[in-house]
Amino acid sequence: MTHPPVLLRPAVPADLDALVELHTRARTAYYRAGGLPAARIDTPDGPSRRREGWERSIRSATRTVRCALRNDTVVGVVAMGPPLGAGSEPRDPGTEAEAVGELYQIHVLPGQWGRGIGGQLHAAFVRFLREAALAAGRVEAWERNERARAFYARHGWRPDGHRRPGPAGACYLRMCLDVAAA
Repeated sequence: MTHPPVLLRPAVPADLDALVELHTRARTAYYRAGGLPAARIDTPDGPSRRREGWERSIRSATRTVRCALRNDTVVGVVAMGPPLGAGSEPRDPGTEAEAVGELYQIHVLPGQWGRGIGGQLHAAFVRFLREAALAAGRVEAWERNERARAFYARHGWRPDGHRRPGPAGACYLRMCLDVAAA
């Protein structure tokens, strides 16, 4: 079956509702698939926190957000930038922000999985790294999100051994991408 083409473009504030809905549906799907109980997947303030986060990212001078559209509907999103945590502190001491780009989030609408959208979003991240002359990329994936971990592995990402606590006793695993090999 042939699907209409996907267009990637910068996210704008008018995309916020679509991004929150997309993010909510994608995270619900992967946490549910990983066995996280429904009551722990979201909180009443979750959508508003996601909206605030996406708004900050879209308006940020240091972050890049691209939407994937099919028939004028947002079906995917990628957010990337320097490896920063809260405020401007590096997530890990010793991280060289001038050599590493972080893939903060990549989400595809669950009904659109397997149609190449994630690959296009990933390619946008690799272009971002190359245009910024960054040697490596990094991302975190919940260890029970087997679909995401397999996606990253297919695109050349490798675990680097760093873990941090996540929900349901499962950690977030950090993976790295060598740009020269991508």
